[in-house]
Amino acid sequence: MKTPLWLTCILALAALSDSAVLFAASRFSGLEGNPNLRSASALVVGADGDLIYGKDIDTVRPIASISKLMTAMVVLDSGLDLDEKIRVSKADRDTVQMTGSRLEYGASLSRREMILLAIMSSENRAAAALGRNFPGGLTAFVHEMNAKAASLGMRHSRFADPAGLKVENQSTARDLSRMVSAALDYPLIRQASTTQRLEVRPWQNRGPLNYANTNRLLKNENWDIALSKTGYINEAGRCLVMQATIEGEPVSIVLLNSFGKLTPFGDSNRLRKWMLAGR
Repeated sequence: MKTPLWLTCILALAALSDSAVLFAASRFSGLEGNPNLRSASALVVGADGDLIYGKDIDTVRPIASISKLMTAMVVLDSGLDLDEKIRVSKADRDTVQMTGSRLEYGASLSRREMILLAIMSSENRAAAALGRNFPGGLTAFVHEMNAKAASLGMRHSRFADPAGLKVENQSTARDLSRMVSAALDYPLIRQASTTQRLEVRPWQNRGPLNYANTNRLLKNENWDIALSKTGYINEAGRCLVMQATIEGEPVSIVLLNSFGKLTPFGDSNRLRKWMLAGR
């Protein structure tokens, strides 16, 4: 049966509309020059997923505490009670990187507060306690982390623990841009990653603990950040992922294996300056 002319026109317009959305270019596309970044892998993508800048974006690398974004998503997907108190135990100590923590054994906080501390201040024991208190325990939790990664199309990613302390927690810059995009759908993760300071009371008979965000760019008035996460272990170097708005356009930034404590922040500023100069 021959398709009526009016229907043919509608279908053609719809196809053109879809193409326009699919191939909509970022205002930062086609920039010339080089931002001279020091991170081993770097990726910037626009709101529609178009590539603005890429450097070694498919190399699999350890991602350290960037893993905690996946930890938070898995907990929130589970529907577990965010107000339920979770107690830190000796099982939550770091026996891999041997890092310390101010959350001593017996410290008790709500699941919501544990998520906040894990994301904003990269508190390892908070992340470990979240995984340990998951139905089925830590093994089931790590399985869900990998299942979630697979569902997001993160084909070159693997998770081995909720805190990112094991070198086996690995991904690529391209995969992590997918994880950043997914994490944006969780209001609590956005809140946690952009909260600059937080006071918690893990003990009834002691004073509060004050935590600060690990991303110093949140204090910089030139940055409009909706989501961020830092990461570091020796094997991963300094890492940073962000979703930020630059000149009115949301962009995702991934920086992996930076040498030097301040290098991810310096690279972020170099990227922003390069993007604005070439606009």
